[in-house]
Amino acid sequence: MSNRTFLLEIGLEEMPARFVTDAMNQLKEKMTAWLKENRLSYEAVRSFSTPRRLAVLVEGLEEKQEDRSEEAKGPSKKIARDNEGNWSKAAQGFARGQKVAVDDLYFKEVKGEEYVFVDKYIKGKSTIELLARVDQLLTGITFAKNMRWGNGKLRYVRPIKWLAALYGNEIIDFNIAGVQSSNVTTGHRFLGETVVIEEASEYTRTLLKEHVLADPAERKSAIVKQIDQLAETEGWDVPVDEDLLEEVNNLVEYPTVFFGTFDESFLHVPDDVLITSMKEHQRYFPVLNKEGELLPNFITVRNGDHRHLENVQKGNEKVLRARLADAEFFYKEDLKLNIDDAANRLENVVYHEELGSIGDKVRRIKDLSSRFAKRLNFDQEAVGTVERAAHLSKFDLVTHMVDEFPELEGRMGEEYAEKAGEKPEVAAAIREHYLPRHAKDTLPQRSESAVLSVADKLDTVVTSFGIGQIPTGSQDPHGLRRQTAAVISILLDQKWDIKVTDLFDEALALSEQRGVLKRSKEDVKADLMEFTVLRIKNMLQDKNVRYDIIEAVLSAGISRVDTIVEKGRFLTEQAKKQDFKHLVEAFSRVTNISKKAEGNVIRADESLFKQPEENQLYATLREVKQQVVKARSNADIESEFEALKQLEPAIHTYFDNIMVMTDDAKVKQNRLAQMKEASDVILAFADFQAIVFHSE
Repeated sequence: MSNRTFLLEIGLEEMPARFVTDAMNQLKEKMTAWLKENRLSYEAVRSFSTPRRLAVLVEGLEEKQEDRSEEAKGPSKKIARDNEGNWSKAAQGFARGQKVAVDDLYFKEVKGEEYVFVDKYIKGKSTIELLARVDQLLTGITFAKNMRWGNGKLRYVRPIKWLAALYGNEIIDFNIAGVQSSNVTTGHRFLGETVVIEEASEYTRTLLKEHVLADPAERKSAIVKQIDQLAETEGWDVPVDEDLLEEVNNLVEYPTVFFGTFDESFLHVPDDVLITSMKEHQRYFPVLNKEGELLPNFITVRNGDHRHLENVQKGNEKVLRARLADAEFFYKEDLKLNIDDAANRLENVVYHEELGSIGDKVRRIKDLSSRFAKRLNFDQEAVGTVERAAHLSKFDLVTHMVDEFPELEGRMGEEYAEKAGEKPEVAAAIREHYLPRHAKDTLPQRSESAVLSVADKLDTVVTSFGIGQIPTGSQDPHGLRRQTAAVISILLDQKWDIKVTDLFDEALALSEQRGVLKRSKEDVKADLMEFTVLRIKNMLQDKNVRYDIIEAVLSAGISRVDTIVEKGRFLTEQAKKQDFKHLVEAFSRVTNISKKAEGNVIRADESLFKQPEENQLYATLREVKQQVVKARSNADIESEFEALKQLEPAIHTYFDNIMVMTDDAKVKQNRLAQMKEASDVILAFADFQAIVFHSE
């Protein structure tokens, strides 16, 4: 059976760069799933995209489905045969429906009852016939924002300009929104022409002749190579931001890298301001010298070739000059602000209609961060730093610069606080309390900054839950999942001796005191704990802790985050050892039978012990409890575990010789009390019953 290449391309008005890659990936995924659904064999699926097109190539696509046999089930035997043993109307109807003769029917037993079956031969359809419905793949792509145009009903990211669909050299016929498929595509907007694709496999070569590099990976590689060559020639260091590279790559079809300059006088403005202005407004790459200092140059990418490049360079320099002049003006104006006056202006900025102004939020953050700092035994000077930084934490939100560049919040606060004479620790905390902004971001480096960051994020999460704004499904407009995960990451990094539940209790108490809770504190806490446990589970999974060990560890409660992580990792390693299973069995026997203890069981009474094994376990438990308390106070997981291991031989000996559920009620209850006491010590470390062992 021969095979050919299939091309499917949709041409559009320029798409927003942020939509391009995802749409391309969707098309490839849909194409791959469609091929599987239709049982079509192929060699490879390749995807392509530019700002003006999405395309997929299926190489080595077979010309027809494989023929196949299929067993079809019909009515039961008692229905299929009449009283004389002849085929009933039901059986005859089944045969007609399957397009076979009744002589082809046979019986087969299914779950103790016989049914009619038939083997059907299904001839595979031709690929050309199946491809006639492939337009559904294009219309099935989803975008964050869609539009309508003309009188059509289709909502799509941008108006459709052309459709190309070829199997080999045969056109696949379909129509979308009045646009008919063909073998014609369009080259570069300025450098290319409308051309005929003679053969699907010639797609990329045909476009390249028309100044379109359709493969985004090749386009990106070309951009990076040109930047590296330019940097080497000029002796520069060009940090290539991956997000910016991705965006620029989706803005061009034929990339040509060039550089420009700006006036050195702008270099007195903070680097972050200049870099942000270049990257966010102009999509330029900043240029550094070998010492890491910002230079008055930039690199950008033209959607075209080298012709008249000097004119393009001058145009870009002119636009950037205006942008930097605005940034310089904002910076100079902001330096005139009194930062305390700026902080007071936050009273007039709404944070949330149910939670008050940003000034209200700042007061909550200040109170909460102060409580945390004192609870963590910060000295008086550090507490003062935290309180001052909290007071100034959001003042830069009313500055011209942050109004123009919201992504500079915190960074400009640090800059202006330093200029105003604030302590370096205070200025740094204003910036660092926003960290981490995302999963791969850096964490606050100073403990004062970390406390402020935790307070800010916990206030956001707790007050949002307090007014009933809880993330559902993929909806999380306030980023509460990210903020909770950030708190957990900070606690893990700082290794503070404080429980997560204690932090939430402080935040809840403050929110209740401030009157911002619209639900009962108990309900809010229950939702918060469930929400937080999921974030901790995700973190443990990322650290390759086994799913069953995650359950075992978290059953002991949400204590110190670093302890939870260390315990998860430790038990995951222990589970690889041969003797671990016997230990788990011993602990599980204790925790399982202890559930039968009635009411509030007090500690066991030694005078009721009947056998030496009871005394042996009792003495061992006394010694183990002392060691566990000491190890736990030092957050020493290994020592705590080694202490618990001393119980194993005593437990096995105990159960080998003692019947806990004896007929003597007093003795039974005393033994259950002993089991409950041992169980409490074990469960404080982990619920070993949750650990699963698979048979070899």
